[in-house]
Amino acid sequence: MSAPTATTAVQTAPAKRPLRDRLPVVKQFRQSVGLQRAMLVIGLVVTGVFVLIAILAPLVAPYRYNQLRGDDGSFGTQQAPNATNLLGTTVGGYDVLSRVLWGAQTALFVIVSAIILSIFIGVLLGLVAGYFGGWLDRVLVVVCDAVYAFPSLLLAIVMSIVISRGQSSLWGGILAAAISITVVFIPQYFRVIRSEVVRIKSEAFVESAKVIGASSSRIMFRHVLRNATRTLPLIITLNASEAILTLAGLGFLGFGIEPTAAAEWGYDLNRSVSDVTSGIWWTALFPGLAIVLVVLGITLVGESLNDLSDPRLRSRRRVGASSGSVAATSSITTTGGTSDSPGGAGMMDAESLGAVSDAAADSDLENRREDERS
Repeated sequence: MSAPTATTAVQTAPAKRPLRDRLPVVKQFRQSVGLQRAMLVIGLVVTGVFVLIAILAPLVAPYRYNQLRGDDGSFGTQQAPNATNLLGTTVGGYDVLSRVLWGAQTALFVIVSAIILSIFIGVLLGLVAGYFGGWLDRVLVVVCDAVYAFPSLLLAIVMSIVISRGQSSLWGGILAAAISITVVFIPQYFRVIRSEVVRIKSEAFVESAKVIGASSSRIMFRHVLRNATRTLPLIITLNASEAILTLAGLGFLGFGIEPTAAAEWGYDLNRSVSDVTSGIWWTALFPGLAIVLVVLGITLVGESLNDLSDPRLRSRRRVGASSGSVAATSSITTTGGTSDSPGGAGMMDAESLGAVSDAAADSDLENRREDERS
């Protein structure tokens, strides 16, 4: 009788997914199904068109944002859509289509500047306050809560007056609007990062890093920060739409950028208020439609990412898919029936199987309680 041969199972490590599959939006796009995927796709398409137009505005816009004359002479004021001005002209004599396209570039500059400043300041303050705690944490929490209690638009107006002081240059106006919006956004990033840092700093890997002598700065930026910023893509998308509305509100109230310095949708809406009552609809329709579409697209992306990042929704989808497969394939033979007889007493569907599992779990829990009492 030959001796049995021992076989060893070679375990191979799972292959690392490519970088494109680990990106936040790509990863959650692959998780989305049905209506959720449709919302995400629509939001990504609208947002992508907005970004593309903003980048290519100098090429796709027929005229400059402050241009009053064409090859055939002056445009004229409040002209209806025609061959020269496809969307008409404003009360100041500017081409509406060019102002709308150039306004996308201004909005993108403000959004990017405001979000970068907000992330840098808010994340840094939240990381320091959450990790060290103490009196610094209490002071920063009180200050951020006080700032967060103010109406966002009112706070942005006050900061715009303090920062710009009547300056209406392109980069000066963009920087003033960005900083005004940044003051509103900093408390949001601070609160989110601080709560995550407070939770993460008590984890075992942080304690292990302290034991081996790692410095506080290395622990904060190497171990804690990279685990505390997982929700930032979601907050960025939601804040981007709010930044557009805040910028439009500042421009509509007269605290935005002058038309000779840059195109801004809120300012164009402010100048077209009196045109609506006179039947001149094109000066207000297209800037307002641009604001609505961009905010809608970014909001759809943010809400879709919010739903897909919720682990409870993912578990429900997994449970629903697994219960469907169990109901279609599983059969359990019991006394009085066979698994081969369809509709027989021996067949148990997924719902009955779940009831049996729940009853067994309840019985096990009762037995444990009886043992504890004894």
